Amino acid sequence: MVADLAAWTLAAVLAGAAVLKLRDPSAGQAALATYGLRRAGVRRAVWAAVIAIEVALAIGLALGSAAAAYLAAGLFGGFALALGAALARGRRGEPCGCLGGRSRVGALALARAVGLAGACAVVPSLRGVEPTTEAWLGAGLTLALVGVAALAIAVLALAREVGELRLRLGPQGALEIPGEGPEVGSRSELLATFDAAPSARLALAVFTSEGCPMCRSLEPAVEYFGRDPAVALRTFDERHDAAAWRALDVPGSPYAVALGLDGTVLAKGTFNSLGQLESVLATAERREGEAAGA
Repeated sequence: MVADLAAWTLAAVLAGAAVLKLRDPSAGQAALATYGLRRAGVRRAVWAAVIAIEVALAIGLALGSAAAAYLAAGLFGGFALALGAALARGRRGEPCGCLGGRSRVGALALARAVGLAGACAVVPSLRGVEPTTEAWLGAGLTLALVGVAALAIAVLALAREVGELRLRLGPQGALEIPGEGPEVGSRSELLATFDAAPSARLALAVFTSEGCPMCRSLEPAVEYFGRDPAVALRTFDERHDAAAWRALDVPGSPYAVALGLDGTVLAKGTFNSLGQLESVLATAERREGEAAGA
């Protein structure tokens, strides 16, 4: 039974690898260039042959064939040698094609290939072995630990993907919608309510509400800008400073308006992060510089 369970597991690994290669043929074939296969026709033939071999060995393992187990061990051993050669040539991080186009050459991929080769080679020797209760418990604990490790790797991979996505999207500015809030370039009397230091170059009005959870979470970000000597900061509560809200036609909270020292509205927008609030000030500085240059 142990041999059958191990064989079925390894068969699932081989079948899964074949499916992942089939999901993105172009990426899987392109990954073979890592191993020096430059011609597209050669890469296509090797890609198809590897998939066919993986499927055939998966079927053989599932049927309990010892020959399929040894051949699978040889296949994974060949993968390990190819990965080791790629690492030696300094190709770490390049596509390896092991699990489709997204897998990469690295120590983890090499260790995986070596481990699978060893597991396939051991399967035939497990025939007729009846494990004890302690052995079953040990196997269960090992599988649990492997599952936890796999989950940790998956979480790290997901975090990496999210980070790369955010880098590709780039920083987002505050939502400045024409027709909402004060008109950019207009004059506001709100500046008279600020206690601006002599070093201040801009005034930042932040509009918040008591029932706004986002406003509470952004309080540290707002306080951060209040410590900048070049920025005169004041917050305006929706209930206590209702007149200021009406005067600037604020659409909701959290909302920010950047003013020049003459009361000119230079930038505005709804913000949900420190970066977006910073973008309001950056836009105000840019517009002030453009106006001075003109």
